[in-house]
Amino acid sequence: MIYNIAIDGPAGAGKSTIAKNIARELQFIYVDTGAMYRAIALHLLRKGADGGDSEAVASACRSAEVSITYRGGEQIVLLNGEDVTSCLRTEEVSRMASVGAANPAVREKLLSLQRNLAAAQSVVMDGRDIGTTVLPGADVKIYLTASSEARAHRRYLELKEKGESCDPEEIRREIEERDLRDMNREISPLRQAEDAVLVDSSNMTIEEVTAELLRIFREKTGTGGSV
Repeated sequence: MIYNIAIDGPAGAGKSTIAKNIARELQFIYVDTGAMYRAIALHLLRKGADGGDSEAVASACRSAEVSITYRGGEQIVLLNGEDVTSCLRTEEVSRMASVGAANPAVREKLLSLQRNLAAAQSVVMDGRDIGTTVLPGADVKIYLTASSEARAHRRYLELKEKGESCDPEEIRREIEERDLRDMNREISPLRQAEDAVLVDSSNMTIEEVTAELLRIFREKTGTGGSV
């Protein structure tokens, strides 16, 4: 039996961490759509494309091939055959990914690959529009969110641990600005699918959120303790 789990929500809500935990627990494939968009964003930056220039973005996309593989159990993102996994979490790439995701050429490039993966095997997929656009027929849909303050604090701790200088208030403003962009973009804006279960992780630990989503999956699919 093939199952698809779609996890949507704003930046910093913990979608990727939770999705990986769920996939590991259920032995599903984790498809990091955000990483795929970030890989395209990195390609656009390397090509010097203006994110606001639709034609330039479309042209640059034609020479980009993005794929996901696993090595030693770890996800590897390939851009034109190059492992770019370590290059995808910079602020510059994040900003370009948010802008680029609103471009039809970027979305077309990745949409069929994502759907093909989900049709062939059980997957957990997270992003901004998985349950609304990419996998509207997903067996389980989750809208994972948290307050902007909670998300900014998490990002601040993450950057501080890396030894990077950062301002918590500036991070919060950037998160709220990104929320507005994502929710108001013309193509597939961020929103909660009508049949998605809302989970607010503001005051929850990673373990608590993981347990709650597993409970929801088993309740929705009737699988009990196994799949």
